[in-house]
Amino acid sequence: MPASYVIFTESTGDLTPALIEAADLRVLPMAFTLDGKEYRNYPDGREMSAHDYYEKLRAGSLCTTSQVTMLEFQQAFTPVLEAGQDILYLAFSSGLSGTYQSGCVAAEELKEKFPDRRIVCVDSLQASMGEGLFCYLVGKKRCQGADLDTAADYARQIAPQVCAWFTVDDLMFLKRGGRVSGAAAVAGTLLGIKPVLHVDEEGHLIPKEKVRGRRASLDALVKHFEATALDKTGGTVFISHGDCADDARYVIDKLRALGVREIEMGDIGPVIGAHSGPGTVALFWLGSAR
Repeated sequence: MPASYVIFTESTGDLTPALIEAADLRVLPMAFTLDGKEYRNYPDGREMSAHDYYEKLRAGSLCTTSQVTMLEFQQAFTPVLEAGQDILYLAFSSGLSGTYQSGCVAAEELKEKFPDRRIVCVDSLQASMGEGLFCYLVGKKRCQGADLDTAADYARQIAPQVCAWFTVDDLMFLKRGGRVSGAAAVAGTLLGIKPVLHVDEEGHLIPKEKVRGRRASLDALVKHFEATALDKTGGTVFISHGDCADDARYVIDKLRALGVREIEMGDIGPVIGAHSGPGTVALFWLGSAR
């Protein structure tokens, strides 16, 4: 007998197709425009691979991104409601996008059309595979038999515990997004300064530290994991990267040395990558504090 509800999320979670299947999620592709042409950010990269995308960014192409619209949510949700199922929508951080708000408005309108159905919306307050880890863990709960209310309560419980720490290789992408000033970006580039950032309790991307050198910035991610991880060996850890798999593997080797067993790696997709740039490495886990 099929479950009585379906879990939706967006492609900003940067989950691999295998992880999406394992957690039985439905993923809405967000749009991005590169050199004047619009693409969809499908998890399987069918319209553009992550490598090709980052090569274009390195060559100077400019990318803009678009949130999922209210109409797109309604088009995705309606067939599920018509089939007699409910919906749990797990959203991209409201601190970074208006997508969560669009989903909530769509849900309210659909409740009028389907008064016997339920749509529950939960804000992940996360991005990239932080959102992905959040959705994966909730999806696994559903696969284990959790009903809608139990899964939604679990989602609200773990949302504040999903830790996300990033470092970037090219400060100019953060400058474009207003995360660092132009002067700081130029000075940092000349001095080899690498920022270490995290996603805070309100879902915003916040610079926290400045270290000198790429290796030191990668080590900083592991340091924060060691400081706050709730389960240093048995917990699930996700790592995503902007076309720099070797750097991500360096972090993975450090985590393996600490005894971490379950580590999943994925690409930072075009929607998040437009703001963080090539060379970004991001680490995600459940911790005692963000």
